[in-house]
Amino acid sequence: MTKLGQWLCGLVLLGSAWAVLALAPPGLRLPAPFRQALLPLPVYLLVAFGCYALATVGFRLATFNDCEEAAAELREHIRAARADLARRGLRF
Repeated sequence: MTKLGQWLCGLVLLGSAWAVLALAPPGLRLPAPFRQALLPLPVYLLVAFGCYALATVGFRLATFNDCEEAAAELREHIRAARADLARRGLRF
């Protein structure tokens, strides 16, 4: 199962559990504080997911590895391209 499938399965499970509790079947009586916390729960979960996504991107960006060899190779390619273009008459 792909990661998308896992997320969708979890979302469907949470969504169906929330819908069952929020629609309050006739035999189910929830106390008022539970109902007040239950109704905005999807919004809270969406905000929490956004915070998680932002923290994950920030962490991956902060721990991104530099590739010194690739940077040196790219600089060499740029020098060679500039020299070739200068030989053809282009000025920088």
